Amino acid sequence: MKRQALVPLLLLGLTLSATARVTVVDELLGEYRAAGASEFSADRGRALWTREFTGATGAPRSCVTCHGSDPTKPGRHVKTNKPIDPLAPSVTPRRLTDGKEIGKWFKRNCDWTLGRECTPQEKGDVLAYLRQL
Repeated sequence: MKRQALVPLLLLGLTLSATARVTVVDELLGEYRAAGASEFSADRGRALWTREFTGATGAPRSCVTCHGSDPTKPGRHVKTNKPIDPLAPSVTPRRLTDGKEIGKWFKRNCDWTLGRECTPQEKGDVLAYLRQL
């Protein structure tokens, strides 16, 4: 395939990927609004990201514990020491493209970090924060 033909195909693929991410996030934000959330805030999402909660063992926990303070950088799981790809979709394009995965990880990580399920407002604020990175 000629180089000139490859560039438009590559751009189309990037556009479709970005469109899919926006669509999934927008759908989730719509669900969270329907569940009672108000306007979402990236600033509140960033604040929740760094806020410490007391874990079951009494040790402080936050999103930063595993994902780091900068979601554009890799993190590391606190228990298994496994690397975690950056959560920012600008760095890891597959992030925020699968609603079921987003739901699964919100449930698991909110339970572990906050000791409870995240509210629709909290989920929406975190998504607003991550998608703007």
